[in-house]
Amino acid sequence: MSRDATLALIARYYAAFNAGDAAGMLDCVAEDVEHRVNEGAHRIGRAKFAEFCGHMGVSYRETLKDMVIFANDTGDRAAAEFVVHGEYLKTDPGLPEAKGQRYVLPAGGFFEVKDGKIARVTTFYNLNDWIAQVSR
Repeated sequence: MSRDATLALIARYYAAFNAGDAAGMLDCVAEDVEHRVNEGAHRIGRAKFAEFCGHMGVSYRETLKDMVIFANDTGDRAAAEFVVHGEYLKTDPGLPEAKGQRYVLPAGGFFEVKDGKIARVTTFYNLNDWIAQVSR
């Protein structure tokens, strides 16, 4: 896959995220996608990824802004940096109580791309910063 095609794939993935389009996100990932969430579970497969998207859609409302996407020359690795603007809607087990708190959080994602699909996505953000913001 070319660098430009990878950049377009990652942009399409995040555009689907911002649109709340879980099906659009799923269309971008491989059947055996490896999904690693900051300080969270490691999931394998599109079905587990879909479960995660469903949970996120209920518990959080987020928009990613100030997006910058990078890819290597061969198009098999990519990264994105962005700022999450969110609202905490439903309490996640083990986290502070949700009361509609708003938060703004720098974050990033790292990707492996194979055969035109995202094969691995790893997301990073500062969990302590998020907890502090929603605990105010």
